[in-house]
Amino acid sequence: MTRRLLVTSALPYANGPIHLGHLVEYIQTDIWVRFQKSRGHNCIYVCADDAHGTAIMLKAEQNGVTPEAQIATVKADHEADFSGFHIEFDNYHSTHSPENKKMSEFIYLKNRDGGHITTRPVRQLFDPEKQLFLADRFIKGECPKCGAKDQYGDSCEVCAATYAPTELKNPYSTISGATPIEKESEHYFFKLPDFDGMLKEWTRSGHLQSEVSNKLDEWFESGLHDWDISRDAPYFGFAIPDAPNKYFYVWLDAPIGYMASFENLCAKKNLNFDDYWAADAEGKTEIYHFIGKDIVYFHALFWPAMLDGAGFRKPTGIFAHGFLTVNGQKMSKSRGTFIKARSYLDNLNPEYLRYYFAAKLSGSVEDIDLNLEDFTFRVNSDLVGKVVNIASRCAGFINKQFEGKLADSCAEPELLAQFVDAGTSIAEHFERRDFGRAVREIMALADKANQYIDEKKPWALAKDPANREQVQAVCSVGLNMFRQLIVYLAPILPVTAEASRSFLNVDSLAWDTRQQLLISHTINAFTPLMTRVEKDKVAAMVEASKENLEPTAKVVAAPVAKEANIEAIAPTINIDDFTKIDLRVAKIVNAEHIPEAAKLLKLTLDLGNEQRTVFAGIKSAYKPEDLIGRLTVMVANLAPRQMKFGVSEGMVLAAGAGGKEIFLLSPDDGSTAGMKVK
Repeated sequence: MTRRLLVTSALPYANGPIHLGHLVEYIQTDIWVRFQKSRGHNCIYVCADDAHGTAIMLKAEQNGVTPEAQIATVKADHEADFSGFHIEFDNYHSTHSPENKKMSEFIYLKNRDGGHITTRPVRQLFDPEKQLFLADRFIKGECPKCGAKDQYGDSCEVCAATYAPTELKNPYSTISGATPIEKESEHYFFKLPDFDGMLKEWTRSGHLQSEVSNKLDEWFESGLHDWDISRDAPYFGFAIPDAPNKYFYVWLDAPIGYMASFENLCAKKNLNFDDYWAADAEGKTEIYHFIGKDIVYFHALFWPAMLDGAGFRKPTGIFAHGFLTVNGQKMSKSRGTFIKARSYLDNLNPEYLRYYFAAKLSGSVEDIDLNLEDFTFRVNSDLVGKVVNIASRCAGFINKQFEGKLADSCAEPELLAQFVDAGTSIAEHFERRDFGRAVREIMALADKANQYIDEKKPWALAKDPANREQVQAVCSVGLNMFRQLIVYLAPILPVTAEASRSFLNVDSLAWDTRQQLLISHTINAFTPLMTRVEKDKVAAMVEASKENLEPTAKVVAAPVAKEANIEAIAPTINIDDFTKIDLRVAKIVNAEHIPEAAKLLKLTLDLGNEQRTVFAGIKSAYKPEDLIGRLTVMVANLAPRQMKFGVSEGMVLAAGAGGKEIFLLSPDDGSTAGMKVK
């Protein structure tokens, strides 16, 4: 049965370039869409640039252009990067479009008229020089809890405290440097609690991954809140109807951009918008959103609620993925720790990355790591050494000795049947977005194909003219196995698949064509399908990105430990660097709560010949009384740090994901306090 699907990826923001972290999502979506199309389904993939907000307005001002010119330039760059990675949208649009304006106003008015919009005054910080209200990220100051300087308006990176921007001490605008003032303004709110019952049922009805549903349960338990959907002028976006100098917050019209991009496509292709988005279309068509786990709240709560309030159908499924790290380092746009898509494309084949991401991706929200050494090894081993190698080993004999003609019969029907039948389970993995399992099964088949060729040794058989038919039979089986593998890999490697289709001289590599064996079939001349990853090219890409990379320590515990920091592995060091670190076994002789600190415990450590005070961010995992008497490892030669609660004279070492999963590195071998760790 042919399915009718509409698929979207989250909209990239139009204030900067695409980087490899973004590409996890677009590559994942593109592979899934190509798979659906290969199966013969009617699958449409739309996206757009997210083009509104204060950040866009300020970026344009900084560049000396209009916001419209700014977003047009970035959109062209985005589309070029996506095209470079063979991401094939059926339509790529912009949220700054007539379709999105019309649809945003329609959805807002339907919800307003349905009683789901309310207004109330809000006090915010205001930049008196720029004459605009400041979002949290445009305000810095001293943390009201620990006094740390240059902290953002919502949370402290030093003590991990959260607070309102108005609580910052000595705040300043990051835009102008001016001291902000408090100012009151009328804001418009979407009454999300009106949809509490519907959302509880919808989020538990198979539309989300189980991990996402479980996370949403925490928000339901704490209670849903009204959502501020307005921003004051000046603001680059759409004006709210009947609300002078008020604009839709960028997150209101961004997801509506999915509908707008599709409506734009409908006008081009004579499609019926209501066939997909009308309330009664649910069950007849399928709508899927691929997103990052950081924007689940907007997509799984606000978005279905807005759609429901406006009389539209809700998505069939929302698929969240995790973040990308590179060599264990956390990628952060705010810190510039990213490798740009263009930096990659300037040095490496995009299909290398498509394959590597596919090999790492599952249907869960787990993060994935791009380890560049493993990346080089896996691509060279799997794609070049296994898959492409099958074609190159067999094609030469067929082209040179048999004028490109394959055998008139199949010498190994049972073996080839295994390759054909494997398509059923591989398809199930693709459908569930478990690309990693699909790749493992495909590579197991590739191993089997190479094992067959190694056992038959056509190069040895070819030395004796009497083995002529056997050589043709073996190589024909090999090329048929290669054909099956390329059918399965085509959604991941579209360019290599097209080159293989031409070489194999077949009309299509659609999923079901794997069942048609190539018998008495003539192939074309073979040309190399893929070259090995060159380490110097990888090094050149890293070198070009060095200005964007800052290492973030992964395993630390310490006076300033924060859960978000216990994530990325530090860069490699040499032995001279390591010998500078003085690690000592210390006995915890006392541990105390610090009432005003959310994360810290005060530890008194005995090193044998002296005692030290260390503030450690482990309160969420340990009770003070359970620590007294335990041994731990500490960095003894770390420079003392003045904190609000006193001086911290070192750092205790711990590992873990954060929260209750923080584990002190505790030597249990009877080591005495003060002993140096070697």
